[in-house]
Amino acid sequence: MYTDLRLLLDSADTSVPDGGYRALVLEENRLLRSSGSSRQKLWKELSARYRLIGTDPLFVAFQGEWSHCRSEAERALTAYMLLALNDRLVADLGMDWLFDRLRNAPLELRVEDVLGFIARSVREHPEVGRWSETTTLRVAQHYLASLRDFGLARDTLRKVTVRPALYAGPVRLLIRALALAGVSDLNALRSPLFRLLALDTAEVIDALGELNGTGALRFRMQADVVELDAEMAK
Repeated sequence: MYTDLRLLLDSADTSVPDGGYRALVLEENRLLRSSGSSRQKLWKELSARYRLIGTDPLFVAFQGEWSHCRSEAERALTAYMLLALNDRLVADLGMDWLFDRLRNAPLELRVEDVLGFIARSVREHPEVGRWSETTTLRVAQHYLASLRDFGLARDTLRKVTVRPALYAGPVRLLIRALALAGVSDLNALRSPLFRLLALDTAEVIDALGELNGTGALRFRMQADVVELDAEMAK
């Protein structure tokens, strides 16, 4: 539902009060649905995926990054990070299934492979065991379609992966999320969540150093002493 999210954010003022996005969808019909029931359904699904609450710390962080993104590609990847941070199945798919496919792009993405991962994930995701075959297939298909929307895949005769470029927005959002979760700066460097951006542990330090060099964030490391701040350099 990235397209709906983008349209909603772009149609809103720079500052939306708590509950404002709900009003934009349900009352002002900014996303142009034909009935009240379709707007209710859209709001339920969109808000569940992207935490559209003006006081939610992670969404507030996302809003800040969204406003600073310099390209549509950076915006899309930042939205993907928000979705993955909010949905454990998306995160696990990204870290454990998609990671190698991004690093070895272009590789074909098949619905059958996503279904296999989901089937093996019942222990970590008990809700999967309650899904019908139709629901599971729909989830797998929508997941692959979303990868295209987020810029992680492209359509040729088949859908294939695209390794993402290094953008500041999704990295800063991830760092803010780790800080909100109480993760230390040193442990943040070891977070498997960087795999969502096709970065393995050995590459995280270099990536942060590159972003520090451009002033996109603040990063300093000396032995085990780490200073990591998602704020942009003045």
